[in-house]
Amino acid sequence: MSATAEIGSHYDAGRVTVIEAKRGWRPLDFRELWDYRELLFFLIWRDVKIRYKQTAVGAAWVALQPALTAIIFTVVLGHYAKLPSNVPYLLLTLSAFIPWLLFSNALSASTKSIVENQALVTKVYVPRVLIPAAPVFAGLVDMGVGFVVLAAAMLWYGQVPSWHIVFLPFFVLFAVVASLAVTLGLSALNVKYRDVQYTVPFLVQAWFFATPVAYSAAVFPLGIRPWIGINPMAGVVQGFRWCLFGNGVGQVGHIMLVSFGVTLFLLIMGIEYFRRVERSFADVV
Repeated sequence: MSATAEIGSHYDAGRVTVIEAKRGWRPLDFRELWDYRELLFFLIWRDVKIRYKQTAVGAAWVALQPALTAIIFTVVLGHYAKLPSNVPYLLLTLSAFIPWLLFSNALSASTKSIVENQALVTKVYVPRVLIPAAPVFAGLVDMGVGFVVLAAAMLWYGQVPSWHIVFLPFFVLFAVVASLAVTLGLSALNVKYRDVQYTVPFLVQAWFFATPVAYSAAVFPLGIRPWIGINPMAGVVQGFRWCLFGNGVGQVGHIMLVSFGVTLFLLIMGIEYFRRVERSFADVV
């Protein structure tokens, strides 16, 4: 929270904003975040430009990465391993890669974002929560390209989206919130313990296999299937598939409910930890 103090008449009632650190739990100041929205847009645009600057194929890589990976899993797991799927296996995996790439790229970029923006942290005051949030929102550009690839694949297979697609914007928001819930805590932790950023590639790899991206949730027995929702991305992935293909993608409702609860808990804890330690960022970073 900022306190505002009046200056003398010589300054024509100008204002000086005094930034005071406060201890204890406090919610995010959404009015302050809104006041700094232009900075958030700048950080997002910077991340997008850096990602595509001086690249040989540019945005085509965003399309090729999920498409080629989905084809490999379709051949290995769909054709040879014959894992169950009620929709074409390529569509099953491709629909899951779209939110997964948002999450994995956010983990990689946001975790080290505070350290990489030392000047912004130490020289001026900004709501520091915007720094790790920017790479998450920048990933929505890649997600938009991924949807184009998915639409082309669905057209190829003659697959018509389910009417549930009207709920797709909600699950896009769910993917963003799940990414923020994890990355806020990791980015703050990485300021003090720099080896956190080196563990992220292993964390992303392990998280990928724990999430039903390359396979359907139907491979799990009915009794334990809802509990895979402890992984927030399991609920996101199943939600995307439910929106696109309807009910024939495994047990969905219970998985999503568990994921909602876990994501909310992680988000609250991530914000609380970030707000408690951000006062020391300028000294440690």
